[in-house]
Amino acid sequence: MFTQGFCQFSPPLKICLSYIIKIFNFVNSLFENFLNFFIIFFMKKKSYILGIIVVILWSTAASAFKISLRYIDHIQLLFYSIVFSSIFFFSLILIRKNFGELKIKKNLNSIFLGFLNPFLYYLILFKSYSILKGQEALCLNYTWPIWIVIFSAIFMKNKIYLENIFAIFLSYTGVFIIFTNLKLRNFNINNYYGSFLALSSAIIWGIYWVLNVKDKREDNVKLFFNFLFSILYFFIFIFIKGFNLKLKSIFYLIGPLYVSLFEMGLTFVLWIKALRISENSTRIANLIFLSPFFSLFLLSIFANEKILITTIIGLFFIISGILINEFFLTKRKNRI
Repeated sequence: MFTQGFCQFSPPLKICLSYIIKIFNFVNSLFENFLNFFIIFFMKKKSYILGIIVVILWSTAASAFKISLRYIDHIQLLFYSIVFSSIFFFSLILIRKNFGELKIKKNLNSIFLGFLNPFLYYLILFKSYSILKGQEALCLNYTWPIWIVIFSAIFMKNKIYLENIFAIFLSYTGVFIIFTNLKLRNFNINNYYGSFLALSSAIIWGIYWVLNVKDKREDNVKLFFNFLFSILYFFIFIFIKGFNLKLKSIFYLIGPLYVSLFEMGLTFVLWIKALRISENSTRIANLIFLSPFFSLFLLSIFANEKILITTIIGLFFIISGILINEFFLTKRKNRI
């Protein structure tokens, strides 16, 4: 029927329609091939895709901190973020029916781990973000991988080699560049205090990470109890200091809710998933080093920060030191 109708057209129109049909078939075939390729790629590379999604979400955290701190203080941001995260992890436990793990005796490690993170770590980190520019707090906090190397040597008896010392020196050259902006004369006390806090948060995270590796509990349960105990510490802190947790508007909860999901909660679950399903977890883990560069870009857009050239140079030194550590660590593992 279609062929008979097609034959009734004039020769130029026939040629034109035939080309249109050929183009349509080609585009359709191209789309099907692309769809098949994407499905195959996703099945094989879903750990990479998941890892990249998490890195992008984590990259928004610095902007979320700075924007939230325009409307609420660092104490309020911390409290409501912890509460929302606790609800999130408890919901995961209910969904996965890990009720047998909800015993205090099995989770006594969280008494100390919960004090380190999220309570102390984010208390100090959020305060540093309230003092410093987002780019400064971000980069100084990002020295935590260096402290993991140091505390692994202390707590896990790992050796520190000459290349580790060089890497630490290189990273802290970057810290010096960011810390001073290469302008030692025009430096104020807020920079000292804020920078000290940001660097301290990196040290705390390094301690927490090493101790957390030695803790073999199920991740969701462990994180839930960490957050639960941190709420208790927070109430003690509030009782002593007398901070006001009342918000001027319910809309100010949007910031803490975002931070709880995409900095503290959901992202950690997805990241652990990406590492577990990956054929090469080291490659997935290295994606995290893209995060600070994405974060700087997002800070310039959403937090309206002018990114300084000294920040970029300093971050380059910090990441270079971290990557040197990672390179030699991988090299030594391959020899074993």
